[in-house]
Amino acid sequence: MIYLLFLRALFVCFGTFHLPRIHPCRYSHAETSCIKLTPPSAISTSPSFDYSHFVALSVVLGAVIVFVFFKSYFLKQRSEVQTIAKPELHSDPKKPSKPPQPISRKSHAKRHFHASDKDQNKRHHPLDLNTLKGHADSVTGLCFSSDGRNLATACADGVVRVFKLEDASSKSFKFLRINVPAGGHPMAVAFSDDASSIVVASETLTGCSLYMYGEEKQKTTNDSKQQTKLPLPEIKWEHHKIHEKRTILTLTGATASYGTADGSTIIASCSEGTDIILWHGKTGKALGHVDTNQLKNTMATISPNGRFLAAAAFTADVKVWEIVYSKDGSVKEVLNVMQLKGHKSAVTWLCFSPNSEQIITASKDGSIRIWNINVRYHLDEDPKTLKVFPIPLCDSSGSTLLYDRLCLSPDGKILVTTHGSTLQWLCMDTGKVLDTAEKAHDGDVTWMSWSPKPIPLGNEQVVVLATASVDKKVKLWAAPSRNSS
Repeated sequence: MIYLLFLRALFVCFGTFHLPRIHPCRYSHAETSCIKLTPPSAISTSPSFDYSHFVALSVVLGAVIVFVFFKSYFLKQRSEVQTIAKPELHSDPKKPSKPPQPISRKSHAKRHFHASDKDQNKRHHPLDLNTLKGHADSVTGLCFSSDGRNLATACADGVVRVFKLEDASSKSFKFLRINVPAGGHPMAVAFSDDASSIVVASETLTGCSLYMYGEEKQKTTNDSKQQTKLPLPEIKWEHHKIHEKRTILTLTGATASYGTADGSTIIASCSEGTDIILWHGKTGKALGHVDTNQLKNTMATISPNGRFLAAAAFTADVKVWEIVYSKDGSVKEVLNVMQLKGHKSAVTWLCFSPNSEQIITASKDGSIRIWNINVRYHLDEDPKTLKVFPIPLCDSSGSTLLYDRLCLSPDGKILVTTHGSTLQWLCMDTGKVLDTAEKAHDGDVTWMSWSPKPIPLGNEQVVVLATASVDKKVKLWAAPSRNSS
């Protein structure tokens, strides 16, 4: 375009350049116009115009224009290359300028940010200590061994895993894998006499079964250098189609230490019907059978000393049975000895205090009650309500949310509760909220349990809470400070 403008200027300066003349004409036999060109010999030119000067000047001007154009182009490309090579030297005009920083330091800070961001995604709450990986489906139950160093989980993928908790802060945990018989889905687990034996409740299309897996003691050899692998657990006893083919809701165990009990582990299986069965953990013998007579059960549990059995069912009353032991330490009978009356609606969950003298209940009436069951019931003395707390968990509109589960810490000071995927820690003395973890899991919490004894966490010993969820995860949590209320 610039080149043509220069040519126009040349025409003005050096005279008029006569183009071939066009003559209109008409043919007599048609109405069509035609063009008649004048022969080249008839073209007149201006005597003052020299073609050689015009050509030479055009070539020089064209070369100058091309040189200027390419020079500006290469300067622009060089500027862009410098901009890419040294971004810190060019600030964004839309943002306030900042002092230049070394590239290596800046990139290091960026990598550190992404690493910490991933850690925040994994542990979004200050009390969240760790996550146990390896489950391929919903985790339906879990249980600590008596020493707190083993954690058994029941998973809907058909596998029971026993994790070794050598340090709660470890990046990975070793675990023992136990495959239940084909077609079964583990629903709940409970340790028997020690960490090497475990009772599993499994559900199939034909009903529910109980299996007790145990390990044979490792045989010692004369060659101390020879290392033999521990044998895999094998089924020691099993029962099929129990509870009249109904689903097992809860499976809990306790060491019988009250009175003349022999220290054996007592297992209680609670069905979705109205029946509850007591089992001897080691032999698998059925020790007793009770019926709540309340349309359907919600859950049942045994007191830590193995003396009481309590159940939450369809009604607002909680029934409590005493497990009576004979002189030889065996279970003699199971007697219905008291009822907890005071709630106005159905009880959703309950748990015992560590000393087995109190029961904590949560109800659909929006309250938590603490009961004293250390009474002379044989003299018709009724259990007493010690404290009543309103449930402090509310939704955005202020309506009270109900607790799904309760679990009391080994020292009896902290009560942890669940609602869906939310965890909440309460102070047992005041009922005040110590901490809350909304969306503690990516799905509803299915089970939770405190470690009965402290376990290592780095250089310290702590009591941890384990939670299971439908999100295929098991998480370990620290206990909140009781001063946070």
